[in-house]
Amino acid sequence: MSRLVGISGVGRVAVLEMQRPPNNYFDEALLTELADTLQDLDHDAAVSCVVLCSQGRHFCAGADLRGMGEAWIRRIYRQAFRVFSGRKPIIAAVQGAAVGGGLGLALAADFRVVAPTARLTANFARLGFHQGFALTVTLPRLVGEQRAAELLYTSRSVSGEEAATIGLCDQVSDDPRAGALAMAERIASSAPLSLVAIRATLRRRLVGEVSTALDVEAAAQTALLGTADFAEGVSAAGERRPPKFVGS
Repeated sequence: MSRLVGISGVGRVAVLEMQRPPNNYFDEALLTELADTLQDLDHDAAVSCVVLCSQGRHFCAGADLRGMGEAWIRRIYRQAFRVFSGRKPIIAAVQGAAVGGGLGLALAADFRVVAPTARLTANFARLGFHQGFALTVTLPRLVGEQRAAELLYTSRSVSGEEAATIGLCDQVSDDPRAGALAMAERIASSAPLSLVAIRATLRRRLVGEVSTALDVEAAAQTALLGTADFAEGVSAAGERRPPKFVGS
């Protein structure tokens, strides 16, 4: 079976590459492999920092919605929580689109290096859906509650340049993978045990809030799955037209 996540190394930095181009849609299999690999790296004394990147045009254009239901959502979020729960710093290198759950995955990292032409979108309301992948917690944590509400209510896209202005990313680079690697190498020059201890302290509250948020988001998403508006939102997105919501 072909791997969905490639792994390579540069010094004390591990580079994890999602390998489902061009859009890198995630499903349970991809997230499980990603979480398993991160867990393995937690126990690798030779690795101090991780770069998360992807093949193809887009970082991650969201979830593969085939087979979606309550059980599917909760299995996905079990793996998402494992991604949040790792011990070592992660830097996401974002090119193209980071949409919906793909944005949630990018925000699970400690830092983001983003191409100026990247497109970051929490598009859930335009699908007749509810935000997921713990964006309830991570988005306002980075951009503030007012900006997060505006982005979630409107589903508008944010460019890489704007992302840097509002705090959604940490650096803009024409080559985000190279930029992320350079940042990771600077981090990896610090004492390995200190990095693990500092990260655990900084993210202690976040991880607890993410656990609660994923449960609440799963329930809210499940409640909307059978609505006419969700069916219309998915259809409109596939047909690249404005949705016509009816409120039911």
